[in-house]
Amino acid sequence: MTTTERDPGLQPERTRLAWRRTTLSCAVVALLAFRQALHHGATTAGVIAVALSLLALLGFLAVAHRRVAGMSTAEPAPLSPRHALTAAACTVALAVFAAATLF
Repeated sequence: MTTTERDPGLQPERTRLAWRRTTLSCAVVALLAFRQALHHGATTAGVIAVALSLLALLGFLAVAHRRVAGMSTAEPAPLSPRHALTAAACTVALAVFAAATLF
């Protein structure tokens, strides 16, 4: 039986790319929410939804930055449950606030 050694550089690279892709998607959603709020007039609810969307985006960016920076070590630590919950909560909140700008 032949054992193939795993290349330790591929998985962290894919993880970094996934975090960057998700961060870009979140930024696009926040910008589209901002555009939608401006397009329909600046109502109080729209401004609050955009502000909360930007706050959720900043929270997600903080978690993503911490995770990508932690990937630079030879053996990166797994994502902590707290950071995973924060990233998931920011993503769901961003979707809810962006949807709120439609109404």
